Amino acid sequence: MDEPKLKIENKTVESIPAVTIRFAGDSGDGMQLVGTRFTDTSALFGNDLATLPAFPAEIRAPQGTIAGVSSFQVQIADFDILTPGDNPEVLVAMNPAALKAHLHDLAPNGMLIVNQDAFEEKNITKAGYKVDPRESGELDGYRVFEVPMEKLTKEALKDSEIKGRAVLRSKNMIALGLISWVFNRPLEDTINWINKKFEKLPEVADANIKTLKTGYNFGITVEAFHHTYVVEKAALPTGEYTNINGNIGLSWGLIAGAKLSNLELFYGSYPITPASDILHELSKHKNFNVITFQAEDEIA
Repeated sequence: MDEPKLKIENKTVESIPAVTIRFAGDSGDGMQLVGTRFTDTSALFGNDLATLPAFPAEIRAPQGTIAGVSSFQVQIADFDILTPGDNPEVLVAMNPAALKAHLHDLAPNGMLIVNQDAFEEKNITKAGYKVDPRESGELDGYRVFEVPMEKLTKEALKDSEIKGRAVLRSKNMIALGLISWVFNRPLEDTINWINKKFEKLPEVADANIKTLKTGYNFGITVEAFHHTYVVEKAALPTGEYTNINGNIGLSWGLIAGAKLSNLELFYGSYPITPASDILHELSKHKNFNVITFQAEDEIA
């Protein structure tokens, strides 16, 4: 895909050695997907990286509450790193609850991108604020960027086959497109992934691609985002690399340990986030004499 060609006379690109970004929102806002896609794009770009996904502790926590906030943190760097970072320099908050839950971690003078459409009185109250934090002075000391993500999504999809409440499921792509612009990440890999993921649902693929580009173009057209950043490639040894998470690493470690010990590996589990990946991964490796058992409930 060709990136937008709009000429920007005052755009600046600042080279930085590393950055830590945290995406936060309701568990249904797609923050894990956004974080994973930004991570994969950065890996293909050549950065070293480490990630830290975080899931709500409560099952079906009420929407818009702190208990229901999901987040994904990633550090990308032009050198070898070992952790996902401590205090993020960038926080993307999809609603007041996400802001409330994570603002205390944001580095001083950090970049704060908020979905301004979510800051309605009911959402502000539900998050535990007595007044709108954008007006109370609580955000002083941060670089705040308010983005109308829901409005942009609706405008981008006004002629789409997707209708009703389903339209707003794509608003996370606004955030991904905008962050891709700010940190000079290409969109092509994510667009290819979307087309493959939704091959049998072309209307869904089209909606996600449109909103992804809309977020990217928002960065181009809004002067506040004309100072952008780039983290150059890391000088990593030549070889074949695989991007894995902790659950997959644990699964492979269990298999390796069993093989080295000449033992059969048995894993019994009930699928539940975030442990489900272990069961899913181990079930793929019956060729290593791995036996998996899916229990009917948590007690079994």
